[in-house]
Amino acid sequence: MSGLKPLIAGNWKMHGRRANLEEIPALIRETGAALSRVEVVVCPPAPYIEAARAHIGGAAIAVGGQDCSPVSADAARTGEVSAGMLRDAGASFVIVGHSERRSLLGETDDLVRQKANAANAAGLAPIVCVGETQAQRADGKAAEVVAAQVAASTPDDPAGLVVAYEPVWAIGGDRTPTAEEIAEIHGVVRAELSRRYGKAGEAVRILYGGSVNAKNAKEILAIDGVDGALVGRACLKAADFSAIVLAAPGAR
Repeated sequence: MSGLKPLIAGNWKMHGRRANLEEIPALIRETGAALSRVEVVVCPPAPYIEAARAHIGGAAIAVGGQDCSPVSADAARTGEVSAGMLRDAGASFVIVGHSERRSLLGETDDLVRQKANAANAAGLAPIVCVGETQAQRADGKAAEVVAAQVAASTPDDPAGLVVAYEPVWAIGGDRTPTAEEIAEIHGVVRAELSRRYGKAGEAVRILYGGSVNAKNAKEILAIDGVDGALVGRACLKAADFSAIVLAAPGAR
């Protein structure tokens, strides 16, 4: 970990119904005082953002969206949700450029950058996802690919920016990179952020994502250069997600 406040973000993806929001009060109870030492964000599907905010009440947990339109102004774009709408519903973060959107929907680095800029314009902190495929890692191009994604996907203004390194081959499975591999790529991300933003790049938190769970969280969060985690399926149950929050350095 660096000297930055740890950030643990839970990405529900396309899971859950309104009843699942009852996990949020349980998360608050189970994490307790750690919420003053670790920043926690829950990112439910867009229809549940406002209800999630209501379940949080006055607790120190933020809500995030899972995607936003690259267009800031109201527009004739049926089916899209703007960053301003997310903000109005109670979100303060938004995930952009997740590998599932890059691979399934063909999102490019430039589109991700536009979305990150739209998030900033609306007062949301963008969580920009980057990561290499298994083939790219096997070819020895992981560092090159991730550096290029950081350079082209991040917003013009680094205020509030978070970068999440998620190796595509580790998402949704039981495989994770070694501690050395994670530290190496987080160092690549930090170097690119410093090149792009100068000293301001030092304040950008870099999360690790990709099969983070209650069993491996402590080891991953202790790796040099890891400022938190972007958690997938393990965030859906309060018992699992709270264990990850409490595994962050300084949480207890």
